[in-house]
Amino acid sequence: MRHRRALMATSVGNLLEQYDNLIYAYSATTLAALFFPGSRGTAGVLSTFAVFAVGFFARPLGTVVFGHIGDRFGRRPALFISVVVMGAATALIGCLPTHETAGNWAPAMLVLLRLVQGFALAGEWAGSAAMLVEYAPEGRRGVFGSFNQVSTAAGFLLAAAVVAVNEAVFPDDAMLSFGWRVPFLLGAVTAVAAAFLRLGLEETPAFVEQESGTAQRLNPLRSAFTHQKLAMLRGFGFTVGWTVAYFFFLTYLPTYLRTDAGVPAGVVNASSLAGIGVLTVSIFLFGLWSDRIGRKKLLLAGSGGFVLLSYPVMALFSTGSTAAVYGGQILIALVLGCFSGPGPAALAELFPTTLRYSALGIGYNFGVMAFGGTAAFIASAITAATGSGPAVAILPTAAALITFLTVCAMPESYRSPLR
Repeated sequence: MRHRRALMATSVGNLLEQYDNLIYAYSATTLAALFFPGSRGTAGVLSTFAVFAVGFFARPLGTVVFGHIGDRFGRRPALFISVVVMGAATALIGCLPTHETAGNWAPAMLVLLRLVQGFALAGEWAGSAAMLVEYAPEGRRGVFGSFNQVSTAAGFLLAAAVVAVNEAVFPDDAMLSFGWRVPFLLGAVTAVAAAFLRLGLEETPAFVEQESGTAQRLNPLRSAFTHQKLAMLRGFGFTVGWTVAYFFFLTYLPTYLRTDAGVPAGVVNASSLAGIGVLTVSIFLFGLWSDRIGRKKLLLAGSGGFVLLSYPVMALFSTGSTAAVYGGQILIALVLGCFSGPGPAALAELFPTTLRYSALGIGYNFGVMAFGGTAAFIASAITAATGSGPAVAILPTAAALITFLTVCAMPESYRSPLR
């Protein structure tokens, strides 16, 4: 019962926090018109994605703060604070005045709230991964850890669905005057639900067992850099291709399909929902499989798949064909699921319990800061400079190659006891 409660509270909280983060990306074209009216077309989208990237630069501070809380005082208080801060920031974005009424103060306030969101999200991913893996029964760390990514993908799915429904309900004028605020204001509701679920959550058995060894946890950040440098470097390389794939194909791609490939908005929204639905199911199945055949085979297949397939898939998308768009979305979902299923467990298994929150967070969040938040912006810039959709595939291809080489150097860990 404790295992199931922890699984639900952690996963649902992560889902709702990912929703809060991603509705910004899915609302990029609308936000460009409201907050950057002087920048037309591609320039406006670039400005909006630049602000999206800004949130990721608050992650180092969030990693330090939440890592310290999580390793020193427990996973539960860190995850509770994280979800409350994220929900509050998202709701406030929904209350912002636009450029028309507040001038340049509007984008300035948007940047500030994106920084708060990035700060909060830094504590969420590492904490939920640690919580799920540490609560997992023997031999089931892969499938339990996969719910970190199942809930992340479900957060993408929820964000995409809410934005799609919102666009269908509100006409253009109503969307620009009020409708764009609705998905953000729902962030307040999601924050309350997630906080309630996490209130009664107990600490993980692994953390409780380690409580007697408090010396190392007195300064988790210093201990992590003293004892876990190689593991954190591997965590960084592990994250590069993974995070670029997520933010390239799940946040940049919908905008590219609309603005560059000329795909109708309805097809873009429906195919995104189909792809994310396939991704959500495949993550669970690959996580389950990793407990039987190991993490490394699947991780190599997933990262290698992006090295080989990114260019052909972008060429497919550039045709604008409805069948090509659906087929490409589903193919990408399966390859991403192959990596994302075993990913959280493989990362968590790199680190000891006393430093897991901090060390995992440093490796992961610095990778996301450097490559995830900037992926959509860099991709938009490449497309604008080259005028070629397929050319932008160099970004996920190069990032996936770094991750593939990192995984080659990592030990297989699925049968090793959790440290």
